[in-house]
Amino acid sequence: MMMNLKKVVLPSDSDFLGKTILVAGAAGFVPGHLSEFYLKKGARIIGIDNFITGSRSNSEYLQREYKNFKFYEMDLIYGLPDLRDEKIDYIFSLASPASPIDFAKIPIEIMRVNSEGTLRLLDLAREKGARFLEASTSEVYGDPEIHPQVEDYVGHVQINGPRSCYDESKRFAEAMTSSYRMKYTVDTRIVRIFNTYGPRMRANDGRVVPNFINQALRGEELTVYGDGSQTRSFCYVTDLVTAIHNVMFSEDHTPFNIGNSDEKTILETAELIIKILNSKSKITFKPLPKDDPVRRRPSLKKLQSISDYKPEVDFESGMIKTAEYFLNSKNNFKMDS
Repeated sequence: MMMNLKKVVLPSDSDFLGKTILVAGAAGFVPGHLSEFYLKKGARIIGIDNFITGSRSNSEYLQREYKNFKFYEMDLIYGLPDLRDEKIDYIFSLASPASPIDFAKIPIEIMRVNSEGTLRLLDLAREKGARFLEASTSEVYGDPEIHPQVEDYVGHVQINGPRSCYDESKRFAEAMTSSYRMKYTVDTRIVRIFNTYGPRMRANDGRVVPNFINQALRGEELTVYGDGSQTRSFCYVTDLVTAIHNVMFSEDHTPFNIGNSDEKTILETAELIIKILNSKSKITFKPLPKDDPVRRRPSLKKLQSISDYKPEVDFESGMIKTAEYFLNSKNNFKMDS
């Protein structure tokens, strides 16, 4: 049950001058945008990534454009850079691969970064007295039995299925984060990210939006799994970053859903993308993958009880911007590595 939560008081841009923020997974899609958000506010960013799914072009862009971005190519599973002389104010834990194609290819790496990697970051937060945010996922709800999903729902997760490496390791990461707060009084926050899209996504990361956009741009048939009646709620990446920012500077330690509650069926999404991009593509249907969630929509009541958060980028505008990125990207239609 949602309690009366205190409204967030967001810091001004000037409050970030002299602050150092560590972003794990900084070469990735969402963490890359998050890093740029704080760089624009004047913060210093320490980015870490091993490029297992992150993009070198993302990290190179941030290094080129912002003198306050320091980057380490490292694998959190095995250690952290030497940060003994660094004063770190905030830590964002966003290092985990999060795409369906990753679940099949690198399940052990996903489980280890969300367990051993999260542990290293929490130890660093404890050592530095830094505020820590764990970027969890809507996947902790599994194939949900209640709709929309609320934060106190414990989920309906298949622990031995093809998605379990991600679902269960993120549930563990949340539990680890909460345990560090309770035992060591580490100042922690948790967000559960729902479907996100936008520029700098991997073109072939296996998710609905890049799949559909790239198929539409090439004039290929859009592949819809099942009958297309399953739903997702798509959030443009800049709106998601705003939501993360609101939670980081709230006073609540319990999980927050973040994203956009504008729910669409997969078939409707395919039809809209064809229309938006003026594509001649048709739609083809294939069997629904095992354990694919039937419904996904976040309840944002908790987040909106503490903030003025409201997604600003509508579906059509966001899809056009994302498609333009794929069209203009030199890495279009392939994974950047």
